[in-house]
Amino acid sequence: MRTPDNKTDLKNLSRPQLVRYVEELGQPSFRGEQILAWLYRPGITDFSQMTDLAKEFRSILSRQARISRFENPVVEESRDGSVKFCFSLEDGHTIESVLIPEEERNTLCVSSQAGCAMGCHFCVTGKMGLKRNLKPAEIVNQVCGARDWMFSRGRGRLTNLVFMGMGEPLANLDNLLTALSILNEQRGLDFSNRRMTVSTCGLVPQMIEFGRKTEVNLAVSLHAVDNATRTMLMPVNRTYPLEDLLEACRHYQMKKRQRIMFEYTLLEGINDADDSAVRLAEMLRGIPCKINLLAMNSTGDDRFRSPAMERILKFQDILRRRGYTVFIRQSRGEDISAACGQLAGRVEQALPG
Repeated sequence: MRTPDNKTDLKNLSRPQLVRYVEELGQPSFRGEQILAWLYRPGITDFSQMTDLAKEFRSILSRQARISRFENPVVEESRDGSVKFCFSLEDGHTIESVLIPEEERNTLCVSSQAGCAMGCHFCVTGKMGLKRNLKPAEIVNQVCGARDWMFSRGRGRLTNLVFMGMGEPLANLDNLLTALSILNEQRGLDFSNRRMTVSTCGLVPQMIEFGRKTEVNLAVSLHAVDNATRTMLMPVNRTYPLEDLLEACRHYQMKKRQRIMFEYTLLEGINDADDSAVRLAEMLRGIPCKINLLAMNSTGDDRFRSPAMERILKFQDILRRRGYTVFIRQSRGEDISAACGQLAGRVEQALPG
């Protein structure tokens, strides 16, 4: 991928692509492996630091290529420990990532698009519309930026990645797959497939293709148990209704112990009744899965509110008694720009022009 200065951003290249790139420069293929081993180390910003490359080759790289990185993000830290990063892209758009520290893991929620075209009515990002897909480097650099921020403050290391930030990941499938291969690459950022999860609102063809091409975990945003309610919340349901989505889930290609994670945001008076829990249990029967119940982050839209914890626990109990593994994911960062897209929207509004 060429940038306006006509240099190739090497962080856009997967391992095979990087090998081909150095071969096109007249170098042996192992030079690509050497570069890959340097690119994702903390503090590497210039080819002159790659000391096992010949000086002449480093000079060629400096003329032909570049190493992109996110600098000076806007950072908001919550009292509950979560951290929201707002990264500025080269074209002036902004994207968000959220660090969620827990006792035994540090999870980063990663964006795949600037904005989103899916238009889910309870989502702040959905109200922005789609600005553009992110390049592989822009996906990977969120991870590098959060990792470097943590390292500089002695906050441990990232252990898990979830693609549940701004955008619909599977609508940017090719760039997503390239980024995942870089993140998974041992000489890259070395995240195992089981430590990464990609969420989709239900793009059925892309979901099937994703299952064929990677072993990364899949999460499906469900949020309703009937088509009328789901279409009201998520316009994508008009194209891929529940019957088609669940059929694709039943035939989704997974390793033996893998499970699909179904995400269900509980909305007071809309999808949180006992009979909705019973129906959800019936719908998912036969699909190897886990269920994540999500509390609603405040978005300023009075139509959508999170139910009381008593109601959430009752919903969970109904599902558990029917044999499902059910987690409750609490809302985080209520004292900062909690809902995805809020900080990026605020930062972009403050930019000149």
